[in-house]
Amino acid sequence: MEKAIRRYWPVFVLPTLLAFIIGFIWPFIWGVALSFCKFTTVQNVTFVGLGNYAKIWLDDTFTHAFWFTAVFTVVSTVLINVLAFGIALLLTRGIRGTNIFRTTFFMPNLIGGIILGYIWQILLNGVLSALEKPLLSLNATYGFLGLVILMCWQQIGYMMIIYIAGLQNVPLDLIEAAKIDGANAKQILFKIKIPMVMPSITICTFLTLTNSFKLFDQNLSLTGGEPAKQTMMLAYNIYDTFYARSGPQWKGIGQAKAVVFCLFVVVLAVLQQKLTQSKEVQQ
Repeated sequence: MEKAIRRYWPVFVLPTLLAFIIGFIWPFIWGVALSFCKFTTVQNVTFVGLGNYAKIWLDDTFTHAFWFTAVFTVVSTVLINVLAFGIALLLTRGIRGTNIFRTTFFMPNLIGGIILGYIWQILLNGVLSALEKPLLSLNATYGFLGLVILMCWQQIGYMMIIYIAGLQNVPLDLIEAAKIDGANAKQILFKIKIPMVMPSITICTFLTLTNSFKLFDQNLSLTGGEPAKQTMMLAYNIYDTFYARSGPQWKGIGQAKAVVFCLFVVVLAVLQQKLTQSKEVQQ
């Protein structure tokens, strides 16, 4: 079997490679090229150089969306990882019903983002109405908090599973040796468990960081960017620029925004991985 795979590996690789090139590489190259153009369709293109990139920074909605997304990403990344790690610690202590709790916490991750957005919009607007507060679409602060709550509720269970896997791989003899040496629970947590689960922390931080920055469907369905685009995040701002504004110039600007957005997320993810991987220890 191994000889056959080594001999006929192109047969197995080519279909997936072709699909990847057609579905991702080629559209990405086209997208980068179109970011330097003014266009309505790919057949009606006018080259404008770096003009589109210069204009995106003059768009107040883009700069606001950038900082709004940055703050949201920091808050949601910290909350999701801290809460997920805390729950993972509780569910690795051998308490009764652990599997039920794990399943319950993981289930929100199986629901689509658009559906979650509408569900939480109804729930949060109901609570705000009962408290006689402005609805999500009328108050940017409540819209921000609603997005954070939704993101945490959806992502904590998934990250919890990764942290549980990491905690279960911590050698028990290290913990037993630390207890014999007189280490308390806090010292064991910060000196043994956290350093040993750094690979899990790297993965979870990467996922929460990128998912938060790329958030689109929940933003669309929960707040729709209201009020007055104050809760509009970067991905939704790009969509709004490309599809909701009339004129060929906006499509090029929207494409330039998408390229800048892609590059920023890639750089941010690489820096985060290098930072957390540098703190990993060898088992």
